[in-house]
Order: sequence, then structure tokens, then C-alpha cells
Amino acid sequence: MHVTPVILSGGSGTRLWPLSRQKIPKQFVALTGPRTLFQQTVLRAAEIDRVSGPVVVGNRDHASLIAAQSIEIDVRPKAVIAEPEGRNTAPAVALAAHAVGPDDLMLVMPSDSFIPDEAAFRAAVNIAVEPAL
Repeated sequence: MHVTPVILSGGSGTRLWPLSRQKIPKQFVALTGPRTLFQQTVLRAAEIDRVSGPVVVGNRDHASLIAAQSIEIDVRPKAVIAEPEGRNTAPAVALAAHAVGPDDLMLVMPSDSFIPDEAAFRAAVNIAVEPAL
């Protein structure tokens, strides 16, 4: 059994204008350091015990950003699901569930969060995963 990170990478890029725009929403912008929020999320997930490659769900207009930014950090997603248009969290998670192994746990994560204490985050996730195994 593995933990499959499901990284939700939708968003219209309107909240942090002018840094974030429709073509490059905030999760693909380096706001807090040299890596983007998307890259930080992918790397944070990679450090979880029993983890598999992530499933990324995002807008089809951002598929090339997802691919390019994944390559930059040397992570290959298990799957990239490109939505023709955003339909919020529940449909995105339902789509991702089809790409996850039947015995795997899903860890659903937004791609635009900044978590300053990543060690505490990983420890909390690892503790939460144990009873589910």
C-alpha cells in the first residue's frame, strides 16, 4: 500500500494580480523563494513515507507548466489530469481517484499553500497514515 499525493492545481490566477495571472496562476509563481508553490508542494509530498508519484489535477491550459515545473525538480507525476474547465474540488478528487491504485491512500493537497514547517507537516501526515494502513 502506498500514499498517492493528489495535487490540486486549478485556479484562475485572479487573487494575486499582477504577480498571478490567468496564464500563470500563483501556484506556478516563485513567491516565497526559488521554487514555485507547486514545486514546493510536489517536493513536500515526495518526502512522505510510503509515497508514490503524485497525481496532478489542473487546468488543461496549465499542463505545460505542470510538466515543465515537474521536470525542473526532477519529479515525474504518476498522472497529470488536464481538466477542460475547473469544476471545484470534489470532481477533481473523483477524477484523481481513477488514477490511484485500488489499495492506495490518497493525500489530497492544494498546490498553492505555503507551509513553513515542512518537517512538522510530514510528521503529521506520517502519523495520520499509520492507522489507515
